[in-house]
Amino acid sequence: MPSKLRALIVAALVVGASSGWSPSLAAGETPDVPAWLAAHVGTGEGQVAPVVLARARALYQQKASQGAVANPCYFAMDATRPSTSPEGGPGRRFYVICEAEQSFRAVSSGYGNGRKLQRANFSNGRECAQNFSNAEGSKLTMGGAYVTAETRTSFKGYYDVSGKKTPFLRSFLQFEGEGDTANARERAIGGHPAVYLKWQCRFRNPDSPYADEEGYTPYGSLVNYTGGRSNGCTSWSPAAAEQILALAEDNPTTLYIYPEAGDIDAVANAVKGRKSLSDAGLYWNAACLKSIGTPKFWPKGSLEPVIDAWRASLPHVPARKLPICR
Repeated sequence: MPSKLRALIVAALVVGASSGWSPSLAAGETPDVPAWLAAHVGTGEGQVAPVVLARARALYQQKASQGAVANPCYFAMDATRPSTSPEGGPGRRFYVICEAEQSFRAVSSGYGNGRKLQRANFSNGRECAQNFSNAEGSKLTMGGAYVTAETRTSFKGYYDVSGKKTPFLRSFLQFEGEGDTANARERAIGGHPAVYLKWQCRFRNPDSPYADEEGYTPYGSLVNYTGGRSNGCTSWSPAAAEQILALAEDNPTTLYIYPEAGDIDAVANAVKGRKSLSDAGLYWNAACLKSIGTPKFWPKGSLEPVIDAWRASLPHVPARKLPICR
């Protein structure tokens, strides 16, 4: 392994040791990254940053040694990367790593879009994430350690496929967190295809197993937001989601999402102090850091009261029925 890469990975583990989970390797040890995997490490498109790989591997090795996971593959995500690649396609910031078969795959993924409230603006643009939080209702990404749990598939409505109304079923992979990510289930944080059904109307369909008490089912058009934003979940292209969901079905594995709260605060302080991130041993995607200026972590304890107050201020609006399709 190149000495520069080894130094970066060791530094990454030192930083990761202060997070809500403990790496399985001591800070002074050098993780034995095989040459085939080291070839994918870097900050270029399709590569994984040293800190992201180091922490993802440490989390996976820790959980595997505890018997919590037996899946030969593990996941990682770098939420500091942009939504668009230099070539104009979706930017790749989610990683599927299967060391036993020497397989590495980088795919696109969404991040939390946040909210813009009168008392606090913690919204994110489409290209780069600036705001992060584990507050319930924030619709933001929270970095840290996760283990995949059950997959749930739900009916979203009907849409046209070659002129035929077809049910749209979307699967959702629940994540379980720990430390700062411990409320992942409460927040309904998980992964799913980056597709939703935009409802337009409802049509009479009494024979459908999804029909309501009046015999109607919703109808709409599919919207694909691959590489865009989400409600805080991890969202993949339909093709990538099919493979990822199959990989984790009834076979839990780990997911490490970068950055954590400590990383965000450290980078923000370095930016404010006009310090070099590399000199400080810190990492953020350079293009996105230039775009957002300074990242911000919104602690759950301070942001949730703001969200709760906003929710309480909303007027009660009776549920509206979709119009009948013509």
